[in-house]
Amino acid sequence: MTKSELIQRLRERNPHLYQRDIEKIVGTIFDEITEALARGDRVELRGFGAFSIKKRDARTGRNPRTGESVDVGEKCIPFFKTGKQLRERLNTE
Repeated sequence: MTKSELIQRLRERNPHLYQRDIEKIVGTIFDEITEALARGDRVELRGFGAFSIKKRDARTGRNPRTGESVDVGEKCIPFFKTGKQLRERLNTE
């Protein structure tokens, strides 16, 4: 599902809201999650999951085209861990 599909689905379920308001709400939520992760905070949405940052240490990699060794610096990557309710809902038969 894309962001625009999410907005469309919310609009269908909430016809009393204007589309521009739904776009603003969705954008604000994503922006707040992004800003919290950039600060190093953890974002937990009960029943859904938790977003956090994991650090990858610096390492020596290889250029796949030339096989040459390349130094790869330390970096932060986003990590998502599903919540118990989401896992149970996905795994019910």
